[in-house]
Order: sequence, then C-alpha cells, then structure tokens
Amino acid sequence: MASNSTNDDFERLRKIHRVLVLHYVEGLSQAEIAKRTGLSHPTVNRLVKEGHERGYVQISVTSPFASLFDLERELAAAGRLKEAIVVPSASEQEEVNLRAAGKSVADFVLANLRDGDTLCVSGGLGVSAVVAALAPTRAYDVTVVPATGGVQGKHFIDVNHLAAQLASKLQGRAYQIHAPIFAGSPTERDVLMSLHTVSDVLARARDARIALVGIGSVSSEASTYFNLQGAGGPHLPDLRQTGASGELVAHLIDGDGALCDYPLNERVVALTPDEVRAIPLAIGISAGARKIDPIVSVLKGGYLDLLATDEATAAKVLENLKGTS
Repeated sequence: MASNSTNDDFERLRKIHRVLVLHYVEGLSQAEIAKRTGLSHPTVNRLVKEGHERGYVQISVTSPFASLFDLERELAAAGRLKEAIVVPSASEQEEVNLRAAGKSVADFVLANLRDGDTLCVSGGLGVSAVVAALAPTRAYDVTVVPATGGVQGKHFIDVNHLAAQLASKLQGRAYQIHAPIFAGSPTERDVLMSLHTVSDVLARARDARIALVGIGSVSSEASTYFNLQGAGGPHLPDLRQTGASGELVAHLIDGDGALCDYPLNERVVALTPDEVRAIPLAIGISAGARKIDPIVSVLKGGYLDLLATDEATAAKVLENLKGTS
C-alpha cells in the first residue's frame, strides 16, 4: 500500500509540475495545456491551484522531483523524443522499477486515448507492466491489435494475451494474430504474411494511432529474445558477430539503430521498426542495466515518440547518447 501511495503521489506531482511549467514557463493557456496533455480544463485548473497551494510557484517552478523532470527534458532532447517519462529508481529490483514505469505509461495512455483509436502492442514484460497498471474509469471505443506474431509457452507476456487483456480493461475490441513471431524460413514468412488472418491484423497495426512496445536486450542468453523461437533460436556468439545491440518488435538492431544483417530478421512476422516509427504515438517502455544499450540503439534509430524508464537507466542512457559514458 505504501508503494502504491508513493507512486500515486509521484504521478500527481508529475502532472502538477508539467502543468506549471507549460503555464508559467512556456506561457500556454490552461485551454492549450488541456489540449496538449489530454487532461480536462477543470483538471488543469485544479492542478495549477494545487501547485500554488503547495508553494511550487515562486520565481521559478520547483517541486520535490525537479531533478527527475530535468532528466526527462534532457533525455527527450538527446533521444529526439516528443516526451520522456522517468520514474524514481525506488528499488534494486528491475521489475519493481519497470512496474512503476508501467504505471506512468498507463496514466499517460488514458490521458491521451480517444474513442475510435486503434492501439497496437508487442509482447514482453514492459507492455505487461502497462496493462497490469491500467485502471480506466470509463469504457473506450477502441481496437487493440498485435504488432507481432505470438510466442508459444509464454502466455502472460505473449502478444495475443496482452492485446486481449488491454482490450478487456478498456472495454474495447481485440484482434488475435494466428502466426508465430518467427517463421521457419523467409519463404514461409512470406506465405504467413500473405494470409488474410495475418495481413489484416498487421494492416490494422500499421494504421494504429498508438503503439506500445518493449525494448529487448540481447546481451545474454537469459534475455527474452533467445526464448522467442525455442531450441532452434539464435545463439549469443552469432549475434555478437552481427553487432546486434538490441531488439525492437523482434528485429535485431545495431548500435546505430539500423537493422542488423542477420538471417532471423528475414523471418520475423511483425511490423518492421520503420513501421513502428510511422505510428503517430510510438511508446517504448524498458528499465534496467541490461536495457541501456538497447534503449540507446532504439533512440538513435528514431523509432519512438515517448520512452518510459527509471532514473538510473535514464541517466546512463543520457550519458551514452552524449558520449560521456
């Protein structure tokens, strides 16, 4: 209960700080702030009033989390993002920090979600954290579709399960994809991608307004990527020769954010990273030391509009992007 209370307090202070900065530093009206943030005009008014009551409005805008918000702005600028969400690194356990980041993304999605939207999702722990934290107060007329094929034996982080769970929480509609994330060969991949049941789902994913994707590590064979195809999957020595730094929608990318020249990339049943980049609001979520290099690669590739992570990870990513690590 104390952890949830702390997260809730942080989220409210984040909103207050952001509204105060937009109003007093950037000079936006409350109506303009409501339009940009997705908050209602009365909510913006209450947040401004609460900021005054808390003493945050002085000569400059201040709050207990000012350093985090500064880190967010720096990370957004260095990573060519529209926005960054950085939560406190409250634990040495990466899954705890990932859950906190998931809560922040869940709140952001609800603030920006509109009836009629289509959301596409990847599988993985990051997206699972967002879905678990989502607590909508009304039904949304939305459609949720997978952005990748499915994974056998990984039910709770499989893309079909997460799409169904997300749609259920939003009281919207979910599509399922009946194809594996990796085909047996490039030819089999082409056949699968041509099937109506697969091509229709991926076409809907390409037309999504919001994408929720995880960012995968390939630094050790304990990484999720190595379990996506089972015993016939890739091996770490092979990947190191390709210069692979991370994974996005099951595609390997190098340190500069470009697709690796690796045979498995030709067998992926999924949107491509370029197609993710074309979605109006592409949100990535990842946290932990193993994810620093993958996050840097994804940001260098310009695939995301928003990144959510924890403070320790964000600081290292920023150092890397600035070339000071």
